[in-house]
This record gives sequence, structure tokens and C-alpha cells, in this order.
Amino acid sequence: MSRFAPEYIEYVLNENFEDAKSLFLGPLMAIHYAHLAMLAAQGIVSADDARAIRDALDSIELDEVRRAAYDGQCEDLFFYIERLIVAQCGEDVAGRLHTARSRNDIDMTMYRMRQRGFVLGLAAGLLELRRSLLDLAGRHHETVFAVHTHTQRAQPTTVAHYLLAFIEQLERDAARLHGAYDRINRNPLGACAITGTGFAIDRQFTSEMLGFCGPTGNTYGSIATADYMLEGAAAAAVLLTGLGRFVQDLLLWSTAEFRYLRLGDAFVQSSSIMPQKRNPVALEHARAIGSKALGQALAVVTSIHNTPFGDIVDTEDDLQPLIFAMYRDATRAVKLVAAAMRTAEFDAADLERRAGDGWTTLTELADTLARDHGLPFRTAHAVAGRLIAACGREPERPVSELLAEVSGDSIRYSEEELQRILSPRHFVEVRRTFGGPAPEETRRAAGISRQQLEADEAWWHGATEALRAAEAILAERSAAL
Repeated sequence: MSRFAPEYIEYVLNENFEDAKSLFLGPLMAIHYAHLAMLAAQGIVSADDARAIRDALDSIELDEVRRAAYDGQCEDLFFYIERLIVAQCGEDVAGRLHTARSRNDIDMTMYRMRQRGFVLGLAAGLLELRRSLLDLAGRHHETVFAVHTHTQRAQPTTVAHYLLAFIEQLERDAARLHGAYDRINRNPLGACAITGTGFAIDRQFTSEMLGFCGPTGNTYGSIATADYMLEGAAAAAVLLTGLGRFVQDLLLWSTAEFRYLRLGDAFVQSSSIMPQKRNPVALEHARAIGSKALGQALAVVTSIHNTPFGDIVDTEDDLQPLIFAMYRDATRAVKLVAAAMRTAEFDAADLERRAGDGWTTLTELADTLARDHGLPFRTAHAVAGRLIAACGREPERPVSELLAEVSGDSIRYSEEELQRILSPRHFVEVRRTFGGPAPEETRRAAGISRQQLEADEAWWHGATEALRAAEAILAERSAAL
């Protein structure tokens, strides 16, 4: 007969037991092995008892645990596993495993172990997206097209220039995730309930066995803090917000009215009634999934907001599935966009043909008047503005005549010269400013971004390998008990 109320079992304990089996069984077992190895190394637990506990841990069939239904006889997964250990080596021996630790520091350690994995998963998706976009930019350094400000045609640039702007933002997203990983990947084990322990434990030992960068500091803060969860959620939220803006552009560009972008057939769907439709649904799904993940990130912050700075369930088992869902959906959205953009096509000839529509190159005329004739830019700007009005009134007259007229006959160019000055390609090619759209400049910037991508990939592989190496070392130390 369970001591817990049926309602508490149904609405809390059963749900948390299922979540814990899915999310935390592996980390919990690793923590048991690492803590046991540390206790033995410090002489806190005898070699015989350590070996008996190790054998009990080895006897636990994880698949059977995953299949187990909550029976109401224990509070949570921790006590369920403890019951299995006791069954194998007896209560006197099994009870020694819990020396110098608490469910508090065990929980916080499990949470961090899973969240560092989630961050690495999202970082891997981000690497895919950056590589996809860099490859795409590499094919379009010369592809000129018109971009918009305030939703209105503004100026010509290149597809590579636009993509590199977003790639640089993704690089900053990667830096935020790397920072979050470093602060998440700290080991609370040994903080116990909240004040540590009088036993001579070695927190660095368990940190190394569990793949952490090192132990957390203040034992109270090790249990009370939630900023590592918030930082990961914040990094994901910034990434998702930027991704949503990019996807919004892609969807607009995929319309028949824009005709900028065409996705591969594998990422579009037709209509059940309109056979002509070519719907870019992969991008719509990415936007929806990303928006859901952004909502989950904000929900994480809201759940933690205004909770006491201490041990409290608000930051524990009920919150963890939400964090998992946030990272899962964020990673899905990022990887979906990465895959779709590997099939993206731009019609360079058509984009350039339309790039000058709507006087998008008029800034360069004003710049040319300032450079060639020494006019103040504001005066040159006014002359260019009067030229638009004159062309609107008398569209049949040569632009060169109208320019001379609106400038008081002080400025004369041939039609051929004006055609060159007002051409979208000339507009782009003269803008060699650092970070500008000139092809030689975007090639330079793309090279830097490629180097940064390779450095970030090396970081990811290093972090992933460090976790694998720690797992192998823990297995060796446990086997040697």
C-alpha cells in the first residue's frame, strides 16, 4: 500500500518517474559509479564494500528499468534504483553509497549532464546550418539582387553578402552556446543538500570521471542556482529569434511575386486541389517548430522567475522535460533549415535583371556626383531626387538630358556613362568597404567564416570526445574496484 495519495501519484510521481527513466537513467547510473569510485579512492568506503556495491550496480538491467511501471512504493527513480542495489548487496552495504551526497546534488548533476548534451546537439545543428549557408554563399558571390529596407526596395547587393550577414549572426550564436556549455558543464556533486559535507571527498575526481570541466564553487549556489538553465535557454532563444527572421525572408522570397528563391522538390508540397502549387512547407514547419521552441525557452524563464534562491521543486523534475523539449525542437528547426538550404537555387540572370528596378541604384548616382563634381552629398542627393521626379513626368526623354536640366545644366553624362553608373553590378562592385558586398570582399569574409566554422567544429569534436573519454575512464575505474 502506497503512502502517497492517488492524486499525487497520478499527477506528479508517475509523470516524473517516466520522465526520469527517459532523461536521467544513464546520468544517474554514471553518478553512482563515479561517486563510488571516489569514496573508495578516498578510503571512505572499504574495498570490499565498494566491490559489492559495484557488482550490484552492474547487475541492474537498464532496459528492465525503462520498462518498469511506477508502483507507488518509492518516491522517484533514485529510490527505485536504490531499492535494486539493496536487493543485491544488502542495506548495510548499499547504504554506504549515499555517504557524502544528497538527492539535491545528484539531481543538479544529472540535469547538467543532460543539458550539456542538449547544447552539443544544438551546436551540431548550428554547424550544419553554417556549412550549408557558406556553401550556398560560395556559389553566389557574383549574384546581384535587390534587398529591402522597411519592406521596400532599397539597394542591390549579392546573395553571398546577405547570407554572410546571417552567417555572422550564427557565429555569435555559436559563441553563446559555447559559453553556456562551459558554465553548464560544472559538477555540483559533493555539494550534498546545500552545505557540502564533513567527509574528505574529492570533487575534482568525480568531475573528471563524469566529463565535467571542473566542480562548481559555492555549495549553496551549486544547489540553488538556475542561471545555467537560463543561459542555455537564452542562447537558444536568441538563435531561434534570428532563425525566424531569416526563414521569414526565405518564405517571402519563395513567392511567385518575388521569384528570388526556389527550394528542391524534396522540400515542397503541392495542393490537394491546385496542381500548380509549389508550397515551401519545410520552411513553414521550421518556422512553426522554431516558434514553439522559442515559446518553450520563454516558459523556462517564466518557470524559474520569482522562485526562492534555494532548493525548490520549481527548478527540478517538472521543469526538465520542458528544457529537453526546447532543445529538441530548436535543433529540429535548425537542422531542417540547413537541409532545405542545401537545395536552394537562385536565378542569377533574372535577379540581376530586376535588381535595378525602382531606382535602387540612385545612391550611387548621388555618390558619383559628390565624387566627380565635388558636390556636398546633400546637394547631390537632392539632384538625384529631382531626376526621379523628372523621369516620372517625362519618361520618354533621355535620362542624360533630364539630369543636365535638373542640375541647372552643370552636370552632363552620356547615356552610356549613366547606364554604367546606375547599373546594379557597378553599384555592388564599387562597394569594397570592409564588410561590403563587392565580390572580392565577400570572398574574403567567407574565408574568415570558413575558418571560424572549422575552429567551432574542432571545439565540438573536442567537447564530444572529452565526454567519451571520461565515460571510458569511469568504466575502467569502476571495473578496477
